[in-house]
Amino acid sequence: MVSALLPLFALLLSVALLFLGNGLLGTLLPVRAQYESFTDVMIGSMGSLYFLGFGLGCVLGPFLIRRAGHIRTFAALAAVVASIPLLHTLFPTPWIWMTLRVIAGLCLAGLYTAIESWLNQGSSNETRGRVLSIYVMVNLAAVTAGQFLLNLDSPLNYRLFALITIVMALSVVPVALTRTVAPTPPSSVNLRLLRLYRLSPVGIVGAFLIGAANGIFWSVAPAYVSALGRDTATVANFMALAVISGAVAQWPLGRLSDIIDRRWVMVIACLGTTFGSIGLWLFGQFPLWLMIFGSVFGAMALSLYALCIAHTNDHVESADSVETSSSLLLTFAAGAVIGPFTGSYVMSLIGPGGLFLTAGTFTLILAAFAFYRMRMKAPVPADERENFVYVEPQTSAVVYELDPRSEYSGDDEAGADEDSTSEGRDLDDPDLDGAADPDVAEETLADSAEKSTSDRPVETTEETDPSHDSGSERPESSKPEAESDQPEDDRNRKT
Repeated sequence: MVSALLPLFALLLSVALLFLGNGLLGTLLPVRAQYESFTDVMIGSMGSLYFLGFGLGCVLGPFLIRRAGHIRTFAALAAVVASIPLLHTLFPTPWIWMTLRVIAGLCLAGLYTAIESWLNQGSSNETRGRVLSIYVMVNLAAVTAGQFLLNLDSPLNYRLFALITIVMALSVVPVALTRTVAPTPPSSVNLRLLRLYRLSPVGIVGAFLIGAANGIFWSVAPAYVSALGRDTATVANFMALAVISGAVAQWPLGRLSDIIDRRWVMVIACLGTTFGSIGLWLFGQFPLWLMIFGSVFGAMALSLYALCIAHTNDHVESADSVETSSSLLLTFAAGAVIGPFTGSYVMSLIGPGGLFLTAGTFTLILAAFAFYRMRMKAPVPADERENFVYVEPQTSAVVYELDPRSEYSGDDEAGADEDSTSEGRDLDDPDLDGAADPDVAEETLADSAEKSTSDRPVETTEETDPSHDSGSERPESSKPEAESDQPEDDRNRKT
């Protein structure tokens, strides 16, 4: 295992430096913005625009890498993102800061895409799960460390911004000097959100509402603590404790979701998030309760996205897991665009506690929707569910290729497609293997298919339905295709 990870050490070091700098910048900016007399809505808008840029970067990153290559793309984007903290100090005005947040989100998404596609290329099917686990641990450790760096100096000084610039600039060095072979450019994923909603309504709605709630935490929570009159040390401790609580809660909640209906676990986590939000709204001004309810919020809210991914993957084929996760990531980003702006607006109306009251409202809506869906559709049997895997939403879509749930054999998929085009014929047939010319094999398949279709009457099936997506044809699977709106009792009665 160690020998397999050594070639990836430089890449993991680069991504650790990026997460370290971005973790500090994300907490520093809301606090400094309050010192600069930015309004609550302006601070929330900065967070919304960051996630807007991040979503755009997830889409545009693969195009840029195909055009310039991994190393040049990484170096160019890192140079831009490293200059942004110093630009914040030179031009402390709201509209310039909002523009810089869009650029930062776009560049960081492109950087994560380059690194994660490199990690995926250097991982085998046997090591990719462990590589993903180490990547997530590096992510959490670096983000947590970034919170504590806030204590090194006053947010009013330029030194913290200069430190972020140094850290992000140094992230280029391991990538530039690595001897690891550059991977093939990542491909753009075909996103079919309506199809995914039909397969798993809770997945799409959940990703959007979780993005709104988590976007509030990542973007405006530091300003909330600062607005309560707390110092920067309290801000750093609050953020770090919430992140650590979210990391610790992943295993028990994920393990429970492998045993019982995942939607029940999502409902529990949503209600726990709402409970923590109400506590922060009512008792946030007391230091001890601030930390306690902040831990509850972090443990529940930061676990929801991975539960949403796991639930949705229970309803799709393994070959579609990367497309599914990428779609959910962009849906999360869309929710994170709405959440910080809405939360900061409510905060400006009723005080600091209104921020988490808004976040708790989003998760309460998700709990109600998930409970409604449980009454409409039975859960996936435990032996047919995908195993829970912890993933972070603040990465690019490429990281989901490391997810063990995306492992599948290309040969098996090809064989499955051939099975669905002929009557009991596949590429393992001796008649087809004996054809030396590929064109002969294609003609044999075509003749077989034509004969089989002419010998039986035409039937109207799901494949002949014009509304059916021809790209999603697959052989029968034990995994359910969709969360049907028809109640389970009615379906059993008809059967």
